Amino acid sequence: MKKTLYINSHCTLQRDQNTLLLEMEDGTKRYLPIEGIRELHIFSEVNLNKRVLEFLSQNQIIVHFYNYYGYYTGSYYPREHFNSGYMLLKQVEHYLDEARRLDIARRIVQGALANLQHVARYYHNRQCDLSAILQSLQELRNAAQTCSSIEALMQLEGKAREAYYTLFDEVLQHPDFTFGKRTRRPPRNRLNALLSFGNSLLYTTALSEIYQTHLDPRIGYLHTTNFRRFTLNLDIAEVFKPLLVDRTILTLIQKRQIRPEHFAEEVAGIYMNEEGRKIFLKAWEERLQSTFEHRRLKRHVSYRTAIRLDLYKLEKHLMGEKPYEPFKPR
Repeated sequence: MKKTLYINSHCTLQRDQNTLLLEMEDGTKRYLPIEGIRELHIFSEVNLNKRVLEFLSQNQIIVHFYNYYGYYTGSYYPREHFNSGYMLLKQVEHYLDEARRLDIARRIVQGALANLQHVARYYHNRQCDLSAILQSLQELRNAAQTCSSIEALMQLEGKAREAYYTLFDEVLQHPDFTFGKRTRRPPRNRLNALLSFGNSLLYTTALSEIYQTHLDPRIGYLHTTNFRRFTLNLDIAEVFKPLLVDRTILTLIQKRQIRPEHFAEEVAGIYMNEEGRKIFLKAWEERLQSTFEHRRLKRHVSYRTAIRLDLYKLEKHLMGEKPYEPFKPR
């Protein structure tokens, strides 16, 4: 099985025959067979050359880069090997047709809200009374059916997340991890730092999965296609944020694996330090690899596979074969 490689330490990336070689600053060397690598996430200073990039391109390996604070900065995206002119035309047709674009965007928002409800219900049944949050989410989910524009859908989703985010303080009851309100660039507290970091990881994971399909990541439906490089990954990420990012964060804090000492406060805001990132990345990869029984396939699949399956469902929607129904767990 292919693995995702997260690089957190300064090193040099080289090609050694048919192997990727990581040489650390202390001279330690790590050899990685190229056929065992799915993608690279680089969080530290890394030296590499054109020969390495050509090697990664030949093997269809994406490289995602993050800055000092753990923010996603960009990707090395090899030439698409599943290019499809037909699928590109279908994506554009559905984007330019206002009714068809709105239909897909509404499905994405309703799927996202259903999964917000799923997480709230999980903690409501096990830990504390979240009935007010569940009721608000249901009302907003019902209202999404009558939204007549993308802007209205975006506003509704924003209200839903505002109601949902109160869950963090209710569930955690932790003085070192209080939510307050959502702040992004920069995050103003530890919970917001965790959310920003987790969301960045989900955006890049979704981008990597899109690369394995016939879809073009530049054409999204809920998020406006403009001069940003990618938008479809942002759409798909909305569906999976509650199940992957939020559950990972809540679990890490409740198990006391992530603690205040794993953060640094700077003029630019609050961010996870290197040790904190390593803990989060380990939990993140475990969450992506964790499996559940798929209703339709009648077999166990991972959450990473679930993202890919959602993209296949979107392809079928665009081809007129079957309406897109976003992923919802049992």
